[in-house]
Amino acid sequence: MGRFMDVHHEMKGITTEQLREAHQADLAHEKPEGVHFERAWADPQSGIVYCLSSGPSKEAVQRVHEKSGHKADEIHEVPIEV
Repeated sequence: MGRFMDVHHEMKGITTEQLREAHQADLAHEKPEGVHFERAWADPQSGIVYCLSSGPSKEAVQRVHEKSGHKADEIHEVPIEV
């Protein structure tokens, strides 16, 4: 099981409620892919959103995001944590 940080661009002006809704959509679609979305962060001014998840692969993470309607622009595996 890997850990992944993904990045979404072009979400300028996102609100706390919209971020919560997007995160809930990911949670609703994650189980069949064996993914778990742990947290999400957003900077409304830059339009960048970050999501931290665990799962079997980058592709599985992307499939969940696609089902939720917000494909990630970047997905990075983060194998080292302190």
